[in-house]
Amino acid sequence: MKVLVIGSGGREHALVWKIAQSRLVDKIFAIPGNGGISEIAECLEIKTIETERILSFARKEKIDITVVGPEAPLVLGIVDDFTNHGLKIFGPTASCARLEESKVFAKTFMAKYSVPTAEFKVFDNPSEAKNYIEQINAPCVVKADGLAAGKGVIVAQTIEEAKQAVVSMMEEKVFGDAGKKIIIEECLEGQEASILIFTDSKEVVPLASSQDHKRLLDGDRGPNTGGMGAYSPAPVVTEAVFKEILEKIINKTIAGLNQEGMEYRGVLYAGIMLTKNGPKVLEFNVRFGDPETQAIIPRVASDLLEGIIATSCGTLGKFLKAGGFKWDSRACVSVVCASAGYPGEFAKDKPIFGLKEAKAMKDVIVFHAGTKRLPQSSKAQSDFVTSGGRVLGVTGLGNTIKEAIGKAYQTVGKINFEGMQYRKDIGNKALL
Repeated sequence: MKVLVIGSGGREHALVWKIAQSRLVDKIFAIPGNGGISEIAECLEIKTIETERILSFARKEKIDITVVGPEAPLVLGIVDDFTNHGLKIFGPTASCARLEESKVFAKTFMAKYSVPTAEFKVFDNPSEAKNYIEQINAPCVVKADGLAAGKGVIVAQTIEEAKQAVVSMMEEKVFGDAGKKIIIEECLEGQEASILIFTDSKEVVPLASSQDHKRLLDGDRGPNTGGMGAYSPAPVVTEAVFKEILEKIINKTIAGLNQEGMEYRGVLYAGIMLTKNGPKVLEFNVRFGDPETQAIIPRVASDLLEGIIATSCGTLGKFLKAGGFKWDSRACVSVVCASAGYPGEFAKDKPIFGLKEAKAMKDVIVFHAGTKRLPQSSKAQSDFVTSGGRVLGVTGLGNTIKEAIGKAYQTVGKINFEGMQYRKDIGNKALL
């Protein structure tokens, strides 16, 4: 079987790494991939938004199934295009992808189908938005409507900070058209958790719980990022809490999509705040989370590809009857090593040292994100250089979260590149 994975981050490296272990696989391609992915898959220099070129390649190469990592090609309708040409693909259609593409659509959808979420109001006028902030006071949350690479959410602690977020998004247009409309919502309190499920619109197969660390600095300080690390499972998501999330959020969402005539096939990610009034949705993503995937996928003890195929074919019921996914009982912690300057401007082409020593560590996987593999003919001092903001996801498995944290950070200590920054408290919340 030929498999194509679309994307270039740590999430896609984790997916390729796991899919490569399937007995069903003969060859894996990645578009565009990264340095680490290039060691186990054939990478092609095509952009993820060049959906027509990707479709053309898949048809020519007779790809058996395509797995979409990032949200952009999903929003552009790559699933619709592949399906129309009779090609199997894992991911939701463009209409379903609006759950992530537009926060206004998602919030309106949740209100319509009584999916628990924060109280909110939508604005397309900056003056009205600033007046509303004066009325409700702070803290509050300001969100850009459209896609902003995980950075379009400002948790404002003061009125001034909230107003500045409105100015940045709507007047200075730091996120372009994504900030034409914004949402201002109540600031929910509690612990966050990430819940990912596979669904073919009929059945739901939950993955293990996880928790992300969005802020750049220790103690959840500093600017929002795409994610600085994650761990799985999240102890705050007890069996009872997980059941409540499935019943009150996931099942209601799938039922609502079906009622709207939107057949959802793929992975659905719900960012959840566990409040004193029960779990509430912070956001939906229509793809695997990053870096949550790097903490969840190493715990899958069965064939991930079988679940992916069943989802895309609408046969999750049979997959469940056959036992569904099996899980490694161990905990997993993934620590992101990022470039200096991230999440702002950052330098590239910095040699990465210590990867061979890291690879030799037991129960540790180093997932590449923003890396480039140098040609073998190169006389460079390192085989890999940096090429992105988030460079590596150093992932450790352990019998406890504390043990997994120890393995991950012991390995981080062996790796170095100029300007490398990382949080030193990933997973600590789970120990409280």
